[in-house]
Amino acid sequence: MKLEEKLEEIGHIGGRRGPCLSETCQADAKLRANRKGDGPAKQEANGKSTVPRRSLNTYTWQEVQRHNQEGDQWLVINRKVYDVTKWASRHPGGHRVLSHYAGEDATDAFRAMHLDLDIVKLYLKPLLIGELASGEPSQERNKNPQLVEDFQELRRTLEAMNMFDANLGFFFVHLAQIMVFEALAWLILCHFGSGWTVTIFISFLLTVSQAQSSFLQHDIGHLSMFKTSKWNHLMHKLVMCHLKGLSANWWNYRHFQHHVKPNIYPKDPDIDVGPLFLLGDSQPVKDIVFVSSFYIRHFITFGPFYGIFGTVLLIYLVKFLESPWIAYVTQMSHIPMRMSEEENRDWLSTQVLATCNIEQSFFNDWFTGHLNFQIEHHLFPTMPRHNYHKVAPLVRSLCAKHGLLYVNKPMLTAFGDIIRALKKSAALWMDTYYE
Repeated sequence: MKLEEKLEEIGHIGGRRGPCLSETCQADAKLRANRKGDGPAKQEANGKSTVPRRSLNTYTWQEVQRHNQEGDQWLVINRKVYDVTKWASRHPGGHRVLSHYAGEDATDAFRAMHLDLDIVKLYLKPLLIGELASGEPSQERNKNPQLVEDFQELRRTLEAMNMFDANLGFFFVHLAQIMVFEALAWLILCHFGSGWTVTIFISFLLTVSQAQSSFLQHDIGHLSMFKTSKWNHLMHKLVMCHLKGLSANWWNYRHFQHHVKPNIYPKDPDIDVGPLFLLGDSQPVKDIVFVSSFYIRHFITFGPFYGIFGTVLLIYLVKFLESPWIAYVTQMSHIPMRMSEEENRDWLSTQVLATCNIEQSFFNDWFTGHLNFQIEHHLFPTMPRHNYHKVAPLVRSLCAKHGLLYVNKPMLTAFGDIIRALKKSAALWMDTYYE
């Protein structure tokens, strides 16, 4: 049955709570104890609760929006107001993700970026300070309430259709191809030696393996493989650190900022060409054991053929070949699109204006790791990528309804648009500084 037919069959689905993205750690004992203590209140003979409902403070949007500084951060989720100022430094996704939404409605961003609502609620509960006043809209007045409701209804529909459930077989096959390319490179070395022709050939095999590992770690980093965050985070460390030799924490810290505020300067680190390296006391060493296993594995596998120095050169030759592949795939959907400072748009508009899709084909899906469906990925980061093509027609229809341009282009055109966008930026820079 096609997705559109299934949607018509389901009809209007309201009020369903969707899966949310999880936090890495487990809740403290205190929070869990509080949760257990929140059971049904004792009932009187007439059936009414003997414990009155605690009255919450009420706030206007004007009051909430004043708390948007680094040392004073409030945000709104489902009309509830939370003070996240002290929690920000302990947020698993990094403190900047929260600061980017300080003083704003974060409802759709919150649901998009979390997997396990039950755990997240344990963290939210002590941060609750009130709710929006009864006369206040559910989102800021500059946002289209009908557009927001339509998008939330779309998400509820997709949840009911199990579009957020992963096919583990798909990811197993993807992991298997990575292992096959690495094993093939080693077998070729064993049989044909380490001459220049063989070295160049296995470098391309390893480049394919590394690029596909990048796409797989991206999937798992977004918690789209397993139903629990614990297993996603563990698998992400394995793939990112052991197969890629990079820090999973570093990736999370930067990539989640990009997702919540794409192409928004200076909140999106992907368009901030400032410092090249992440600094700090603990961040650079958190994954050191896992990252070390990447180099140990390569020295064991290729050291007998190339020695230590030769193996290091092989590793960085492969990364040199992989870099333009990943750069083009990740940037062709963003650099040619709208870039601006903060405009506080709704979730749908924020993502669609900053992203574009590439036409679907078997090769395009494989070559890009399904990031040719960048719009769907940005709207639903925790959705397994094998479902993007199923939901794309519904997203396109919603965009058309609200006058949002849904951009879908050939891959070669997208590659050319990167060069044209950079050329335009360079021309503006020259006009500014050399006139």
